[in-house]
Amino acid sequence: MAMANIAGSAATVRVSGPPNSSFLVGYPGISATLPRIEGKVEIRPGVGFSMPVPVSLVRICLQRRETIHPDADNLAKRHLGAPRREAADVVGKEVLLFRCASGKEAESVIAMDLPFVLFIPFGRGGEETNRRIPPASLQLPNRIAETYYELVVTVQQGHSNQYKYTFPMPLQRYDTLSTFGMYNKPETKLITADNIVHLGINLPKWSYGPNDPITVYIKVSPNPDWLSKAKRVTIDSITLLIEEEITYNPEGDEPTKKVNKISKQVQKVKTKLPEAGYATNMGLCFPSKDLRDPDGIVKRGKSAFPMYEVTSFTTTSTLYKIEFYINIKVQLSGARDVSLRQPIVICPLDKQGCKEEMDAIEQSAKDASHVDPNNPMLPAHSIILASDRDSLRALGLCMVGGQKKPLIE
Repeated sequence: MAMANIAGSAATVRVSGPPNSSFLVGYPGISATLPRIEGKVEIRPGVGFSMPVPVSLVRICLQRRETIHPDADNLAKRHLGAPRREAADVVGKEVLLFRCASGKEAESVIAMDLPFVLFIPFGRGGEETNRRIPPASLQLPNRIAETYYELVVTVQQGHSNQYKYTFPMPLQRYDTLSTFGMYNKPETKLITADNIVHLGINLPKWSYGPNDPITVYIKVSPNPDWLSKAKRVTIDSITLLIEEEITYNPEGDEPTKKVNKISKQVQKVKTKLPEAGYATNMGLCFPSKDLRDPDGIVKRGKSAFPMYEVTSFTTTSTLYKIEFYINIKVQLSGARDVSLRQPIVICPLDKQGCKEEMDAIEQSAKDASHVDPNNPMLPAHSIILASDRDSLRALGLCMVGGQKKPLIE
């Protein structure tokens, strides 16, 4: 439940979700669940507590705001580098909830409850921004990049007074869950260096979450056409790296990339390359972020951002894109070093968390099959005008001898 009030305006506006559940219904990124935001806009007097509010028009939309500042993690560059870039756009469509009768400037309202549903886009939509699945809410350290959402309620009061009320709306994405079958197909890749040595890898799966083990099968083998040269090659070491690659302004004129090393494992080999090749398994756990402080208490998070156990994850936004790679580097003597980079997907939930969501997603899809996006069957709105008989009852008041008194039923 969220509240807002603007000085000088005569209305208190809040947005409340369905009883005992969040605003967000369904799973963004999974079209079968018809992801949507359900709730109602409540407008009450803001001056005194029974002064009627003039209302001409009420609209609501979900707005995405994005900012990037690639140099924010460097103190000198933060002041001397490029300034922070911002972008804001409406997700899906803005919805008109109320308009006063034509010919009237405004209705004089005592209380107003306007149910709404905002459908979150779930189509790829190509270049059509308003049809793309919105990226998940995320704030990177030092705010080098962030995406956050807010519900924006616009209340027009008369000709000249228009007020906007914003309420943070954290949004997650569920299309990268490691339990989905498409991520559990093995990936293989083979490359050659100097035509003397081949490097091949096999990844049993390619979506991972916090603390999930990442295992790679690696094989270094001689090129059969160059066996005499390959016999002189020694494998010194094999390094397994997990890299995070952030591209700022990916759709703009001058995209810039920043690669961060997330985790590293080195295996010392010091072995001559056998004729049959050298095979090994290497693995590490994807690092997680502890949400608890030293006393074991989970601190209250920021209202616009979900609490993630990873610093970042695979995501694509308008102003930035985050990708992850497994980088295998083999140091050789007698031949050029060989390395291979394979993209992987990082999900904000670990394997157990992903498993637990699967049943809920299935149930949500069944529920969504009864919803018609063109006519979502909303509850009736409730509007009590100052001219209505006993209108003060809605505020728990009544008139006694020309004075307003608390209503005792």
